[in-house]
Amino acid sequence: MGHFALGLPLIALLAAAAFGAGLVDAIAGGGGLVSLPALLAAGLPPVLALGTNKGQAVFGATTSAITYWRRGAIDRDRAALGFGAGFVGSWLGARGVLAIPLAPLRGIVIGLLVIAAVVVLAKRNVAPRPTALPPGAARVALVAIAFGLGAYDGFFGPGTGSMLVIAFATVFGDALTRASGNAKVVNLASNLAAMTLFAAHGLIVWRVALPMAAANAIGAATGAHLAVRKGDRLVRVVVLVVVLAVVGKLAVDLARTRGS
Repeated sequence: MGHFALGLPLIALLAAAAFGAGLVDAIAGGGGLVSLPALLAAGLPPVLALGTNKGQAVFGATTSAITYWRRGAIDRDRAALGFGAGFVGSWLGARGVLAIPLAPLRGIVIGLLVIAAVVVLAKRNVAPRPTALPPGAARVALVAIAFGLGAYDGFFGPGTGSMLVIAFATVFGDALTRASGNAKVVNLASNLAAMTLFAAHGLIVWRVALPMAAANAIGAATGAHLAVRKGDRLVRVVVLVVVLAVVGKLAVDLARTRGS
């Protein structure tokens, strides 16, 4: 399955989608809601699309985490525990994907795309709440958040970053920049775990993932420097249109599979 062939023109279109995903992620979050549907629309089976998406996403996650770390926007006393819990959760989530047959997985992906789109598109600016959890409770909360959302990221992925930011801002009272930095630590761990497992099973099309990774990084850098008014609203509309289009395509494919 890992030798799934795509022509150069289609790979170029996927790289363009990855650029858009990086742009979307930098402005509004939810870049996976562009890159994963693009891979599915290109005809990759769901598990191969999920694997290839992780193959390209891990590079951007690494760059983002390093950037936040260097800027001191990460709570280093929470980093190791969050990374470990996110890694284990993602590993188990990715194992779950590998255990599901193709036909049911397609239906599951349709449902998760809709849910992730709702979460990302409904997100508003989160007001951090000052909080002072006891050390023990804070560790339990961190493990629960990182493990739970890490498992979701390993199993599926899109919307994880947004949900992590919301969780860290509301549970720990992190300012949004710091919540984003702490989220990148867990996101990096979950991407690494899932990518490692998918790669070991030959479920990443590297000739697609690597060009997409480069384009995603350029898109993210571009988006980080954009200051366009109402850019966030525009991105949300684009994400919604893309997701609805791909959900429609997957639903038709699923109906044809059941009818055959």
